[in-house]
Amino acid sequence: MTEREAYMAQALELARAAMAQGEVPVGCIIVKDGVVVGRGRNRRESCRTALGHAEIEAIAMACRTLGGWRLTGCTLYVTLEPCPMCAGAIVNARIPVVCYGARDDKAGCCGSVLNLFEERFNHRPRVYGGVLEGACAGLLQKFFEGLR
Repeated sequence: MTEREAYMAQALELARAAMAQGEVPVGCIIVKDGVVVGRGRNRRESCRTALGHAEIEAIAMACRTLGGWRLTGCTLYVTLEPCPMCAGAIVNARIPVVCYGARDDKAGCCGSVLNLFEERFNHRPRVYGGVLEGACAGLLQKFFEGLR
């Protein structure tokens, strides 16, 4: 297992925890210098907020952990391609590397719908998609099949 896969496996555990509480299974971790500094999972339903995305929760925790809003030197791992809101938060936090698992053909902003990171913002993260894609997509598929 590669380093990226090992970190994505941790994000998948958070996604499974979200699913166990009836949330869309999305999990996210942020790593700096080999240490997890932020964790988050989808909590839109339980917290009743549109802001309850895994990336937003992980970014907030990483900012608290590191004592500032600039998350330079960090890598964000998320099980689902970031949406416009989360991609914007990634740009604003100056996160240099984003790794995601499953593509999101409805709201993905790392290339599926558009690539927000190729726009003329002051920060453009490097993106690595498809990390443990099968496991990430499979978990989402299982969740949505259970709703039908």
